[in-house]
Amino acid sequence: MTPDQMRDASLQELFRLEAEAQTQVLSDGLLALERNPAQAEQLEACMRAAHSLKGAARIVGIDSGVRVAHVMEDCLVAAQEGRLYLLPEHIDGLLSGSDLLLRIASSPAGEVGPADIEAFMVRLEAMLPPAASAARVVLPAAEPGPAAPVLPAAPELDMLLPELSRSENRPAESAERVLRVTAERLNSLLDLSSKSLVGTQRLKPFLGSLQRIKRRQSGVDRALDTVQQALKDAGFELQTQALLADARRLLGESQQMLSEQTAELDEFGWHAAQRAQRLYDTALACRMRPFTDVLVGQARMVRDLGRSLGKQVRLEIEGETTQVDREILEKLEAPLVHLLRNAVDHGVELPEVRLLAGKPVEGVISLKARHQAGMLVLELSDDGAGVDLQRLREAIIQRQLAPAETTAQLSEAELLSFLFLPGFSMRARVTEVSGRGVGLDAVQHMVRQLHGGIQVRQIRGQGSHFHLEVPLTLSVVRSLVVEIGGEAYAFPMAHIERMRELDAQDIVQLEGRQHFWHEGRHVGLVSASQLLQRPDGKLAPASLPVVVIREREAVYGLAVERIIGERTLVVLPLDPRLGKVQDISAGAVLADGSPVLILDVEDMLRSVEKLLSTGRLERIDRSGRQASVVARKRILVVDDSLTVRELERKLLLGRGYDVTVAVDGMDGWNALRSEHFDLLITDIDMPRMDGIELVTLVRRDNHLQSLPVMVVSYKDREEDRRRGLDAGADYYLAKASFHDEALLDAVVVLIGEAL
Repeated sequence: MTPDQMRDASLQELFRLEAEAQTQVLSDGLLALERNPAQAEQLEACMRAAHSLKGAARIVGIDSGVRVAHVMEDCLVAAQEGRLYLLPEHIDGLLSGSDLLLRIASSPAGEVGPADIEAFMVRLEAMLPPAASAARVVLPAAEPGPAAPVLPAAPELDMLLPELSRSENRPAESAERVLRVTAERLNSLLDLSSKSLVGTQRLKPFLGSLQRIKRRQSGVDRALDTVQQALKDAGFELQTQALLADARRLLGESQQMLSEQTAELDEFGWHAAQRAQRLYDTALACRMRPFTDVLVGQARMVRDLGRSLGKQVRLEIEGETTQVDREILEKLEAPLVHLLRNAVDHGVELPEVRLLAGKPVEGVISLKARHQAGMLVLELSDDGAGVDLQRLREAIIQRQLAPAETTAQLSEAELLSFLFLPGFSMRARVTEVSGRGVGLDAVQHMVRQLHGGIQVRQIRGQGSHFHLEVPLTLSVVRSLVVEIGGEAYAFPMAHIERMRELDAQDIVQLEGRQHFWHEGRHVGLVSASQLLQRPDGKLAPASLPVVVIREREAVYGLAVERIIGERTLVVLPLDPRLGKVQDISAGAVLADGSPVLILDVEDMLRSVEKLLSTGRLERIDRSGRQASVVARKRILVVDDSLTVRELERKLLLGRGYDVTVAVDGMDGWNALRSEHFDLLITDIDMPRMDGIELVTLVRRDNHLQSLPVMVVSYKDREEDRRRGLDAGADYYLAKASFHDEALLDAVVVLIGEAL
């Protein structure tokens, strides 16, 4: 690239940066002027932004930018002088000019098609009062301007940046120098700083051990005093006493040295901890951005969408400076756009409808952001019509999601939960904005990916209210650390409803399962060690520590061995080669350097439901010790024939076995890797993975190679039987000779009775 080309490229980049800032000023100011066209300070700000863009475009030599900015400036000056009253159509034209300037600045060649420029010029000039239009004629827009001044070489272009960026109406910005850093480097910096913090915290127990050594030395000193006095009383010679005195002197010197070194280490540890904490806080702050970063252009989007639907809508925002992790911000943008568009389209009524309801013509959407207990809380509400529950019931019935008699009995909260189902929409026809059933289900999915939650409530005729909670950061999580199976685990505080200490009399039996009374309802009690497949630990005999977890309507109490306490943990992602580890979301390191696994509460609740559905949920006895349970033996039946699967399942269930079915070899292989079974019964001819492949995989797996395997197949030739046994099957039964007792007798031979 030649120096001239480098210079042109640098100028274009400077103009683009200037345009991004000034068009945001224009957009904000014009939206404010639409509500109150007489705001002098907003008119002045917009006029200065247009004037600055015109000057910057002239410096860069982009005539189209000069023309667009100039006619916008004419329009704003006319409004300042009282010759033009800004109506919504004027605001539309000026906003389109702001968009056009940004396009001009962002295009590689610095130009937009002449047709686009001329169309805009005609549109805006038609809006100007006669005096302004006459003044516009003297501008030689179509003629080539004077030669551009000689510009400095590319290395000196940084000197132009202050001139291009200087503007009184630009939003206040920090004078600090800004550098671009990749997210990976920020994550690495945060990881290293957290480990430094943990390293300094490990000095505390080391100092404690030195203090114990000092105390022991004091005890030795006192013992030597006693020995010296005893030797003196016994009349030992002076030489022995002198040797003992030397030993005491050396001990005293070592005590003095230990005291000095301990004091120095204590001071060093304190300063190191302070520096590490500041380093960690600074690294964490580098990832945090104000919530307003995700709101750029949203007020404009709400206004423009409302206009396209024939509505007047305004977005009000509170808590713009609330600090949030940049990764959270990036993932919040799409859900927020969905909710805002939903509020404009479904929530706010048409002007004539609002007037009949006694409301102002202009609808208001409110978005509030705040911190609460380590979470970002977003409240998005509108003053529209709310949700028509009768229409919602009709949509549920029409889409066959629930029968009419059931729908009639649903509560308001239960009805509103249908809005989050995939493909659900109350629109009778598809429009450009809605009706395709894509919206709230996507919002809920994205919020759940952030380990957050969303709820909705409404008041008929007064509007809807969405409540979102997501973590402030994915890098740090406030957690409750507990002991399960002799090891430390962490529950994210966002999913903990309460911690309880249950006495023996607090645990009751309902329908064969253990429950306890919690906030007006019976809550199921589950052993955390069973969920995590950990050995039973020692539980306190007096009371049982329980963590009450909730995910939407699902609530359970998890019995643990000990509650260690609340900690703020730096999240360390698991090695991606591990894939998704059941019930675990990430790892962390405690203050003493020991590792801790962070639990995936949503996954754990699914595991609880799975244990309940299979009847394998173990009981905890009333003294707080997990009861020894003789579980039914489990059999996995793999067959692509529904008839054969059901026949075998019913036979085995009738004999008392716990039975799970799989539709083919691949489905069976996935089940074997995720659950425990005492026997595998499989067909041979199946899609995706046949029985021979499945048996071969089982025999190669270190954890499954001892699992008994029975093949049940229509192939009853000797070579077929030999092939199955050679692959590793323990028993081969031909379906041609299959009957009830033959199958059950073979199962008993392989694994015994069900209990």
